Amino acid sequence: MNGRVIILNGVPRAGKSSLAAAIQRSFDGVWLNLGVDLTMAATPERYRPGIGLRPGGERPELEPIVRQLYIALFDSIAAHSRAGLNVVADLGIHDGYSRPLDIWGELERRLAGLPLLRVGVTCPVEIIMARRNADPQGGHYVVGDGVPAPVARWQAAIHQGKTYDLMVDTAALTPNAAAALIRLSLTA
Repeated sequence: MNGRVIILNGVPRAGKSSLAAAIQRSFDGVWLNLGVDLTMAATPERYRPGIGLRPGGERPELEPIVRQLYIALFDSIAAHSRAGLNVVADLGIHDGYSRPLDIWGELERRLAGLPLLRVGVTCPVEIIMARRNADPQGGHYVVGDGVPAPVARWQAAIHQGKTYDLMVDTAALTPNAAAALIRLSLTA
């Protein structure tokens, strides 16, 4: 029997990692988080941010490896599911590269036939900026009083052209409350 797969897709600082942790804590069975943080940590430094490459076409030389990394991640998620393990993946899939890479299409093709729940994770940009300003992660996150262009590009690109089974707003829901909604969607 295949394990379930939950894809959490949203911008950086939207609360995807906290939501994935809530799922791991509260759902029955083994839930592995095979998301962006794990993949970025495994990616050689010269190819980073890898799958965390933000919208805007800023690093076209990295885009071929970004596509390869996503394909490998999706195939890994599928293999874990086929082995009977549940997977939650917190990702930031967009197609705002210098040219379309069809990453979401690859996700759909490579996870076809598996028990897949696609969850769009939203959060107002004002909350995103407050979270970034509170924890800039050693300069990794763009911060400031306004909304910097890279943050605005993330907000515009992240959900464009995607169909989700469920949307959750992390400004309105705690991670546990959002996890409870996801659990209901899994049983429906």
